[in-house]
Amino acid sequence: MKKMLILILTIALIVALAACADKKETPNADASEDALQTDIIDNEEERGTTGMRLKINNEEVDVKWEDNESVRALADLASEGSLTIDTSRYGGFEQVGGLGTTLPDNDVNTTTEPGDIVLYTGSNIVVFFGTNTWVYTRLGHIEGKSGDELRDMLGGNNVVLTITSDYN
Repeated sequence: MKKMLILILTIALIVALAACADKKETPNADASEDALQTDIIDNEEERGTTGMRLKINNEEVDVKWEDNESVRALADLASEGSLTIDTSRYGGFEQVGGLGTTLPDNDVNTTTEPGDIVLYTGSNIVVFFGTNTWVYTRLGHIEGKSGDELRDMLGGNNVVLTITSDYN
């Protein structure tokens, strides 16, 4: 009788373990579904920024936009119509132009590199062709351009930036 009870308990344990193993596949499937849903949400949040385009004196450049409140506000502003920002050369390493409005900012001490795009005092866009250390909110970075190319594009006295967004 004792042997029979041990056998039954052993079989029950094996069946229970097998059932648990089968159930582990379902949470993984749910986790994959959750990850897919998160990707969809992330893509929806990024639409306003990945659909944003920057032209420097009518030449479109590739920008990797930051994922922050300032960039989302800039994308919202650009979705209302193209933003044209007249900039001026400042300090021999940057172009600065006023937005005509103030965006939310989250300034931190930052050392910039050529191609960095930042928000200064909440209402000015700065595009760097050199380096500087100051308190800024990062907006993005121009990709695919060398320092010399950026200096050629941005080193003049007056540069016009045009920011558009594909999303309303």
